[in-house]
Amino acid sequence: MSAWIRMIPLEEAQGSLVGAYQKVRTPHGTVDNVMKAHSLRPHTMEGHVALYRSVLHNPDNTLPFWFLEVVASYVSMLNDCAYSLTHHFSNARRLIRDKARSEAIRQALEARAPERVFSGKELELLRYAGKLTVAVAKMQRSDIDALHAAGCDDGEILEVNQVCAYFNYSNRLLNGLGVTTEGDVIGYYKEEDDEGAKS
Repeated sequence: MSAWIRMIPLEEAQGSLVGAYQKVRTPHGTVDNVMKAHSLRPHTMEGHVALYRSVLHNPDNTLPFWFLEVVASYVSMLNDCAYSLTHHFSNARRLIRDKARSEAIRQALEARAPERVFSGKELELLRYAGKLTVAVAKMQRSDIDALHAAGCDDGEILEVNQVCAYFNYSNRLLNGLGVTTEGDVIGYYKEEDDEGAKS
């Protein structure tokens, strides 16, 4: 079983669920369990996929997609969400296209020490996402001031804010319903080899 609640298989979908499943197919042509978890209430699936695509895959975002996937991975680590971490660090690795750097990033994030591999605005954005995840009630104007001082513009801050907010939502969906990656094709991006990726 890949969740603690019933997930309707694609072949048993009826009514609005048929169309909802069509809208959430991955580039691999599959439907991931994170979306199947909504199958008893398809209208929530539609909202979920719209937010997901806007924060991670919209070409109007200006931060690199690989970095947004790193933010997603860090938030998921802090929330101990194995599902999201499995998918999204796979995405980060494939987009970074450097196995050694990817491993160094993962080790630094696991140690809660992003400063080992990041500096400047990337480091401050990760610190912001970390605090927003684990100490949301302690957020202050000074957190934004630090981002501005590091060279972040408000649009970049908003992008990371939305990735962080989305993954805090998604991590709770997944951990709260016991959703696993069983049966999923891992990652959004197709893998060419150990060092490369394409979308």
